[in-house]
Amino acid sequence: MEINGIPFGVTDWSDIEAAEHKGETGLAYWRTRQFGALRVRVVEYTPGYLADHWCSKGHILYCLEGELHTELKDGRRFVLKPGMSYQVADNAEPHRSFTPVGAKLFIVD
Repeated sequence: MEINGIPFGVTDWSDIEAAEHKGETGLAYWRTRQFGALRVRVVEYTPGYLADHWCSKGHILYCLEGELHTELKDGRRFVLKPGMSYQVADNAEPHRSFTPVGAKLFIVD
């Protein structure tokens, strides 16, 4: 990945309005900044959140708080706790997430 055309800047995530996204169950709140083709988000999932779709988008995801369970379409499952991350390429392995206790994530895609 090459990052170009983005001047130095600071983001105070508390100043970014959260957009609500419904899951199959629960809610996700996205605070999003767009830098050209690069999307950067702080996402908070409510307890019991389950994604309503299989995602094929590539991400680098870092768990800040809570616990995130991610299932790949091939059946593999992973659990992220604070301080852990995952990465996946575009169109590589469809995945979806669930959290029994809620989670706060930093995501770059």
